[in-house]
Amino acid sequence: MTSIVIPAHNEERVIGRLLDSLLDDPAEDRPDIVVVCNGCTDDTARIASERGPRVTVVEIPVPSKHAALRAGDEHALGFPRIYVDADVVLTGADVRALAEPLADGASGVLATAPERHLPLAGCAWRVRAYYRVWQRLPAVREGLFGRGVIAVSKEGHARITALPPLMADDLAASLAFTAEERRVVGGARVVVHPPRTWRDLIKRRIRAMVSTAQVEEHRGPEEASARTSTADLKAMLRAEPTLITSVVVFAAAAVVARRQAQKAIRARDFDTWLRDDSSRQN
Repeated sequence: MTSIVIPAHNEERVIGRLLDSLLDDPAEDRPDIVVVCNGCTDDTARIASERGPRVTVVEIPVPSKHAALRAGDEHALGFPRIYVDADVVLTGADVRALAEPLADGASGVLATAPERHLPLAGCAWRVRAYYRVWQRLPAVREGLFGRGVIAVSKEGHARITALPPLMADDLAASLAFTAEERRVVGGARVVVHPPRTWRDLIKRRIRAMVSTAQVEEHRGPEEASARTSTADLKAMLRAEPTLITSVVVFAAAAVVARRQAQKAIRARDFDTWLRDDSSRQN
């Protein structure tokens, strides 16, 4: 049986959207779903409980994604196991597509993730410009991070549970597998709601830079992290010169975010989660 684990911290605005999408599935081989409400002070647990017996709701007092994932593992029934952020949207058909390559151990695939769809229509123009570049970056296209979903086989699960608690858990998980062991599944799609404002985009970028630095402390910067090089941007402009304005915006976001990120890195603040609430608007 496939199991889905959803860590949720004060996600009352979006948890119902995700659960309704997962539960609206006519297939007989339905996965079990575990929602772990960690440190919630809102109605996340109540809303999840109202979705019926297929959803197991676990509550823990500490607001920690890492603790929530491990608590979810204690209640999940089987493999493949799919970890899903509460603020994305995924369907039952997507879940089956992600699980299929993991069911056959002979394939060598230990971890999968879906193609991402970012609805940018309601976002500020600078946010849209930023993501026009970001989505074209090789590491972004090929890595399992930044999708809010990662599925693992039993062997893949053992590998990621051995990782230390890190802010960038999805990046660390992606880097735990070789290119041959991980796969972005074209038949699965997740809707990832981007920040709508420049301010919230910068929050995300600060968090990403701080968390990448933390990952590199454990792996070393030379081990293929998610950093963007000047060569990546130059190659993109050679292929698509019309992206010049978007590349300038992308670079500006990096400069602004780096100033704040460096303060947190120097202070070794790897715990402050700069939350983007604009992406959680219905």
